[in-house]
Amino acid sequence: MNQVATRIISSDKVLPEYRHPSGRRYVGTWLVWLECPEISKEARPGQFVMVRCGEETVLRRPLSIHQTEGGRFALLFVVIGKGTRWLAARQPGDEVDILGPLGNGFTLSADSGRLLLVAGGAGIAPLYFLAKDATKQGREVTLLYGTANEYRYPVPSEVGEVAATEDGSVGYEGLVTDLIPRHVAHADQVFICGPLPMYRDIATRQGPLAGKPVQISLEMRMGCGLGVCYACTVKTKHGLKQVCKDGPVFGLDEILWDEMTSI
Repeated sequence: MNQVATRIISSDKVLPEYRHPSGRRYVGTWLVWLECPEISKEARPGQFVMVRCGEETVLRRPLSIHQTEGGRFALLFVVIGKGTRWLAARQPGDEVDILGPLGNGFTLSADSGRLLLVAGGAGIAPLYFLAKDATKQGREVTLLYGTANEYRYPVPSEVGEVAATEDGSVGYEGLVTDLIPRHVAHADQVFICGPLPMYRDIATRQGPLAGKPVQISLEMRMGCGLGVCYACTVKTKHGLKQVCKDGPVFGLDEILWDEMTSI
């Protein structure tokens, strides 16, 4: 783990502003590349960083590591509040204080040749990193990618993508979780990243996933990111766990979903 002052290489708005059917407004999605060999050389898919987002925000913001390339790494994030708005406004050359890489990351079994990835909305951020890493190892990757509408982040060309949109504008019309039964049979491992209601839906009707090793990346509000403040504590079958230190990746069946509250 490193605390470093990184410099922004590039900052681009890659998806436009939109309003979700739930009524929540998203200003847009940004892709930010930062120069930081200390983090990029250590980062593994599923890990995250804590970003200091200006003087007006007391707490750092946890963001998934989206890609690494040489001595740099990328963050892909939706702008929804003061902290992410500040980060999106930074320009190339600006300095940003980063803590990371943090968390446990995804675990690939040596004998898993075929992987099923399921991304809900911004859940594409860490799964993109996993997909790239897995295909470099010669593994076959199928990505089920669900969004509200046609505004979608491009996935790696070597990955088999199956699209779902809630409004039917691209691919299957409906929730990405509806596609899991059609594609899970061939998978040796399943990796999922999305909002809490998506996990609850999968956990309560996971029939086709029964017996499959399923890992999820759990998003929670965090205070320190180091396991000190206990703000991200969740109840599991193995007792209380901290998302920042023991996660953010857990087995789907580890979490006591009835005890989870919305974030």
